[in-house]
Amino acid sequence: MTDTVLTSRPLYRGWLSLIMLRLRLSGTECERAIVEHVSGATVLAYDPDRRVAMTVRQTRDAVLYLGEAPFPEAIAGATEREAPADTAYREAYEETGLRLRQLEPVAQVWMTPSSTTERVHLFLAEYTTNDRTGLGGGMAEELETIDAREEKLATLWADVTSGRMTDAKLFMLLQALRLRRPDLF
Repeated sequence: MTDTVLTSRPLYRGWLSLIMLRLRLSGTECERAIVEHVSGATVLAYDPDRRVAMTVRQTRDAVLYLGEAPFPEAIAGATEREAPADTAYREAYEETGLRLRQLEPVAQVWMTPSSTTERVHLFLAEYTTNDRTGLGGGMAEELETIDAREEKLATLWADVTSGRMTDAKLFMLLQALRLRRPDLF
């Protein structure tokens, strides 16, 4: 028997949507809720000469709800009817003031395939101090207050190996960079 979606009905529509699915899985009918969410793009911008990467910190609703503090993240954002690479360029400038010149694609990954349609496009990008031409800080109309920081790649990698790295995007991108450019660590 083939697994299939029998019906779907919206429970909530907004920035994200909650959809109730009626499924047939292994011959049994059941209901499961999923979050319908646009795809996103994320980039690890790094300066190979200074062996640093740009990270961002901002208040995240779910993290705040759980009583935790902001943590280092990779630059990221939702695709807004644009190509994922264009999202990465736009978000890098909005969040950090970096005008990235060239992106290196890494992968497209499902973040939580059990419950959301969101996929994230991962990129790496080199930069220099001359590429920081804007203020960054995020979009005020989106209530973003972003703290952009350069951090040593060796320090970020130590966070990965010690289990302190909490941002999945940054975790994956640091691993990709380490595989491609071990000389930077």
